[in-house]
Amino acid sequence: MQDSELASPYWFPTMCYHCDNPPCTKVCPVDATFKRTDGVVAVDPERCIGCKFCMAACPYSARTFNFGRPEQTKFTEENKDSIPENYCKTGYGPEGTVSKCDFCTDRSAQGLLPACVVECPNGAIFHGDELEDAVTNGEDTYRLKELLRSRAGYRQFEELGTKPRVYYLPPVKRQFPFEDATEKFNTEE
Repeated sequence: MQDSELASPYWFPTMCYHCDNPPCTKVCPVDATFKRTDGVVAVDPERCIGCKFCMAACPYSARTFNFGRPEQTKFTEENKDSIPENYCKTGYGPEGTVSKCDFCTDRSAQGLLPACVVECPNGAIFHGDELEDAVTNGEDTYRLKELLRSRAGYRQFEELGTKPRVYYLPPVKRQFPFEDATEKFNTEE
């Protein structure tokens, strides 16, 4: 993303926001999209009929339709052992169904962090529990409330009333082209 022509571009990761008031669950005609007791919004690929109503209802564009992928990249029972441990397996449901981020519930059940948290090279993705007030990126652990307060955390499109459960922290120490040029100019004097 880029805030303006003069600003430096930056990455803005998006995933399912696991809303407390998810519009996607309300439009699914077969209840394939539902909210689990732990707060994760899930999709049952066995029930999904591929109508894409949930895709239209999601204001975050967090859903993908499985049109089909090359056989070697599909996650199946037959090839699951050949896929790397930290590989995100979400999104590889049956052809003709809708998939989305599920916070790697298969990994969480084993006490592991989601694949995106583990694999983020900058340690910028944190995962945790709001009720426990703790988040981690695998190396550092923080109090969620303190992190959100000190870094001015916010929720994307919160005004829509979906009550998203994913927070963003504004970047720190991100250099803009002008600031880079000013620093170089001042050091060459």
